[in-house]
Amino acid sequence: MARVRMRDVAEHAGVSVRTVSNVVSGYPHVSPETRAKVQRSLDELGYRMDYLARGLRSGRTGFIALAVPFLAEPYFAELAQAVIRAAGRRGITVLVEATAGDSEVERRILDGGLTNVADGVLLSALTVPAADVGARTPDFPLVMLGEHSVGNQFPRVGIDNVAAARTAVEHLVEQGCRRIVALGRNGSENGRQRTEGYQQAMAAARVRRVNWLVVPVEDWTREQGYAAVRELLEGDGPLPDAVFAFNDALAVGALRALDASGVRVPEDVAVAGIDDIQEAAYTHPPLTSVAPDLDVIAERALALLEEQTGRSGAAREAGAPVAAVQEATPFRLVVRESSRWRSAGR
Repeated sequence: MARVRMRDVAEHAGVSVRTVSNVVSGYPHVSPETRAKVQRSLDELGYRMDYLARGLRSGRTGFIALAVPFLAEPYFAELAQAVIRAAGRRGITVLVEATAGDSEVERRILDGGLTNVADGVLLSALTVPAADVGARTPDFPLVMLGEHSVGNQFPRVGIDNVAAARTAVEHLVEQGCRRIVALGRNGSENGRQRTEGYQQAMAAARVRRVNWLVVPVEDWTREQGYAAVRELLEGDGPLPDAVFAFNDALAVGALRALDASGVRVPEDVAVAGIDDIQEAAYTHPPLTSVAPDLDVIAERALALLEEQTGRSGAAREAGAPVAAVQEATPFRLVVRESSRWRSAGR
């Protein structure tokens, strides 16, 4: 079957080839009626953009790269979906790369390793140290996602990690919990910030230090959450009032460990997490969690990327400094049965 060309679409719609090109490229100054007419012809004829040809003409590929640590982890999968939705509304295609949290892979991306296939990069880094990156600014369009910082010279979008953790722990304290386990400290920036939020909430509530318990893990996974809580329950210490997990995957593992040990949630131990993954509403019992607004994160990150690629105005000159915007996006606490310790009769 012969490839449908712009000329074919123009003849079908009764417009010029330039008008078809403007519609396909998302040019804003096309009347709604003309845009609708051209779009009908595009759909009916099955026109597909030749991205290689467009890239050669414009110097852009029409693609952006999204690099996240793990696609198997629900939070990053849901973040990727939010970015794909937001990019789709802009006519941009997203290429997704999984870094496995490998600092060498993250460093290679920061050195421009994806710019041969994409106009810009969204990177959710996990492990690369700021010292490895230094004070250099990127010479390509780049926006960091999340709370792991590799330097304030990079534009970054995420939630206030300390405040999010503090909000979850404050909720547990309001339920009457005092011996609260913080599950998830590791060597990451995220772990440090969420530990800080936990400590701030405990100090503000004047909880005795003997009741502060920070449990380290290697990775924020269900398996690690399960193993850490089973080990905690098998120890000689008293049963905690609550477990604050640094993400929902850890919380899901904690719920399973508590259930396997015959500990009731929330009657014996309350549980709360961060991320509000879709699974949180369907655990047993449903999980209380801090919900970042992934759609807002995606929209703001793409807007910052567009400022650098020139889609929203004049393109940034090569080597010109990037505005190092550090945006904290909204979050909210979603309270479900897992944390209703006070109403459970304690």
